[in-house]
Amino acid sequence: MTDLEYKPVKHDHKAMLEEAYRRPGFKEAYESSELEYQVTREMLRARSRANLTQDAVAERMGTTKSAVSRLESAGKHTPSLATLKRYAAAVGCDLSVKLVPQK
Repeated sequence: MTDLEYKPVKHDHKAMLEEAYRRPGFKEAYESSELEYQVTREMLRARSRANLTQDAVAERMGTTKSAVSRLESAGKHTPSLATLKRYAAAVGCDLSVKLVPQK
């Protein structure tokens, strides 16, 4: 069986963003993908709270670690609601979606 012990990787998101915002075009690209980044952050927080590795989540979802890695990376792969529900259940959460009126 695989090693399922959770070992978080240190990451200073604020410092990373400060550096990235100096690159031309980054701000526009990042802000146009904000919703995807929000979903990704929520997924990572939930997995961290559950103290699970990607391997453990994959096992609970009946998929592979690489599939979980793709789910947790904002960008090319936009997960379906069904997949998000399976991920949420795997990390001990319920999925909630809401529509917020525009300002």
